[in-house]
Amino acid sequence: MTTFWRLPATEIATLVRTRQASATEVAKDALARLDAVNPALNAVVDHRPADVLAQAAAIDAVIARGENPGPMAGVPVTIKVNVDQEGYATTNGLRIQKDLIAKQDNPVVANFRKAGAVLLGRTNTPAFSLRWFCRNSLHGHTKNPRDPSITPGGSSGGAAAATAAGIGAVGHGTDIGGSIRYPAYACGIHGLRPTLGRIPVWNASGAERAIGGQIMAVSGPLARTIGDLRLSFAAMSQRDIRDPWWVDAPAEGPPAPKRAALSVRPEGMPTTPEVEAALRDAARRLEAAGWTVEEVDVPPLREPAAIQAMLWLAESRRGLNAALHQEGDADATFIFTAMEELCPTPDLNAFQDGLQKRAHFVRVWMQFFEKYPVAITPVSAELPFRDQSDVESTESFRRIMEAQLTQVGLPLMGLPGLVVTTGLVGRVPVGVQLLAGRYREDLLFTAAEAIEAAGTPASPIDPQA
Repeated sequence: MTTFWRLPATEIATLVRTRQASATEVAKDALARLDAVNPALNAVVDHRPADVLAQAAAIDAVIARGENPGPMAGVPVTIKVNVDQEGYATTNGLRIQKDLIAKQDNPVVANFRKAGAVLLGRTNTPAFSLRWFCRNSLHGHTKNPRDPSITPGGSSGGAAAATAAGIGAVGHGTDIGGSIRYPAYACGIHGLRPTLGRIPVWNASGAERAIGGQIMAVSGPLARTIGDLRLSFAAMSQRDIRDPWWVDAPAEGPPAPKRAALSVRPEGMPTTPEVEAALRDAARRLEAAGWTVEEVDVPPLREPAAIQAMLWLAESRRGLNAALHQEGDADATFIFTAMEELCPTPDLNAFQDGLQKRAHFVRVWMQFFEKYPVAITPVSAELPFRDQSDVESTESFRRIMEAQLTQVGLPLMGLPGLVVTTGLVGRVPVGVQLLAGRYREDLLFTAAEAIEAAGTPASPIDPQA
């Protein structure tokens, strides 16, 4: 039997659309791969084979009728447990939400279905999707398939671990402070945080998000190839009026010069030699592809990171404390307490000041992208962290927060960021983050493809002991 799980989404979709393979064959192979490697990872925490095969059979029936099955025909994808999928619990890694069964699909799930994707399973996240690590009291601990001693990242750790191990060609993730970008980095794959408003989202199972979440949280894809990011991004971005922030922006913007800014240590970020080497390697790959790369300072990230934390915690403080107590997850309690210590409770004036300053920082960054259409920055100042090191002590948590400046600073402006894996340091992945102006994911894809083409493709891997 063909090992479809090794193939990128673009190839699977072509095989299914041209009847060289059936969606059912692909689904059976995907389920077999899940059964083979997920016990070592605990990346997928809910899957129903009968449902998976029924979805695949429906796609095969569409093709048999001569109809268009969609651009992702038969492609197995995973869905993070913090978004609604009809008939499944939107747990967000919480015991208190284990029976919160969704009655309708989140727009991102609905768009995957419209595109012909097969929803393979639900992936793990830390409690409250709160960390750059992936363990909770309901679903347990997700491991990194490349090296179980390092974090798979979070909060989309299950999505990244599954995709890296060949459980689905594409993983759905969410990002308000690095939760797509960091897991992609830690697991050695690619991940896109799109522009705010690009991909429609909404959970009918919960209350409306407060303003912090509304202007900073997004959904996006994780994949092993940039081509698969392109394919899934286009599918996920389709119109859904349930999200009032969705914008019908063109997929391609006006031509821009192939000029990139390289920033190794934004605002004094303590970038390690291994990460610096990856950044300079990526810059050389771009230059070899005809880009001009200049080493310059990027606009501010520290103050945006502080405002991001203030806005997000202001939202969380209004309702999370009671839920934290009820859930009783030790990791989440420790992390939330440590975050509160770094971010005093704002008054109304401070909250309004933060929202006002957001406009300033968006303007400054967009002006920067007029000269440098793409920026290359660290994903993190360090290689992927030792697993669970954030809950060892307050000092360890603060060191990790400092290393994640580029993760936390970006969401305030609603800008897109794409993480490209560039190689390994031993068994530990490393990569870079590409940034561009609003709705210029096309520029990110172009630069990322040049970096990817000059390296070793990310292939599915078996979990390492």
